[in-house]
Amino acid sequence: MPTVAVVDGAKIQFFAVEHPPPHFHVASGGYRAQISIDPSRLLNVYLPPAKLSAVLSWASTRQAALMAAWNAMGEHRLPGRIE
Repeated sequence: MPTVAVVDGAKIQFFAVEHPPPHFHVASGGYRAQISIDPSRLLNVYLPPAKLSAVLSWASTRQAALMAAWNAMGEHRLPGRIE
């Protein structure tokens, strides 16, 4: 599971074999979340509110890069870093 970014200490990750809708995973300590890319929608969320807010704010301006990372994983390529 490649980590494409770290936002406020939370790892933004993609898994190799995934299911629709396009989404990314967030891991922070013992907390986890899955967030769809476009539109940004909470799928499974177990993150503190402040951490979730930081991740959603970051993701809102990076939807194209997140979708490119999703597509790369679907084509068995490693996604690059997302700044």
